[in-house]
Amino acid sequence: MNANLLALGAIALWASLAALGVALSHVPPFLLTGLSLLVGSLIALPLSRFDLRQWRVPASTLALGVYGLFGFHFLLFIALRHAPPVQANLVNYLWPLGIVVMAPLFLPGVSLTVRHVLAALLGFAGAALAILGGAGATGGGGWAWGYLPALASAFIWSSYSLLTKRVRAFPTAAIGSFALASGLLSLLCHAWLEPAVSLSTSDLLLIAVLGLGPLGGAFFLWDAALKRGDARQIGVLSFLTPLLSTLTLLLVRGETPSAAVGLAALMIVGAAVMATRR
Repeated sequence: MNANLLALGAIALWASLAALGVALSHVPPFLLTGLSLLVGSLIALPLSRFDLRQWRVPASTLALGVYGLFGFHFLLFIALRHAPPVQANLVNYLWPLGIVVMAPLFLPGVSLTVRHVLAALLGFAGAALAILGGAGATGGGGWAWGYLPALASAFIWSSYSLLTKRVRAFPTAAIGSFALASGLLSLLCHAWLEPAVSLSTSDLLLIAVLGLGPLGGAFFLWDAALKRGDARQIGVLSFLTPLLSTLTLLLVRGETPSAAVGLAALMIVGAAVMATRR
């Protein structure tokens, strides 16, 4: 399958993350992440045809997977607690820009063209407009130290995505071991940092959807896309994530997208076309 189509599949799943997160906002974040990642790891069973040998990777590769899946979510949740959520989310969405501009630093033989830089900047501007326009209000101003972990989480996902192309080749099914280890670490954080809660049947069903979708299936599609495609193009396509996420959230809330969101759509689609033209 075309790498860009695989990336778009992951982006479409990530677009549901905000809406599902709102529906499960009463569940402590590390508990939510841990359970969802454990559910997501199960996708590797049919993907590997129940051959657990495909889950095995060198310890350094497993560490890279935990760095990406656990490190990203850990720092993002810290950021959302200690900075205005809209701005923290905006800083976090620097990760697609990071993939585009850092590709030459991490990947041998990859160069950065003026076209990719302009597309990345246009895409980020559109992503910012989608988030701020869709939120309706910025949720406060001024400096907050939570912006630092938001920036760090963006760097982690950018560098993780690029470094998976540098380590020894591993089957996409091995993402299951990344999710399993990261899920267990998240549950340890829950036990250490968060109060115990009871979950309803509807909570468990939504957590299963979260695990099979944005915190599970998306990671497998993302890995398959990076293995097949140009990281710079995929990075620019990723700017669709905040746009689709904002539109999904507005739809769930029964709200009408603003003119700003419409303009953001044009900017992001334009950036994606600019970056993927040969």
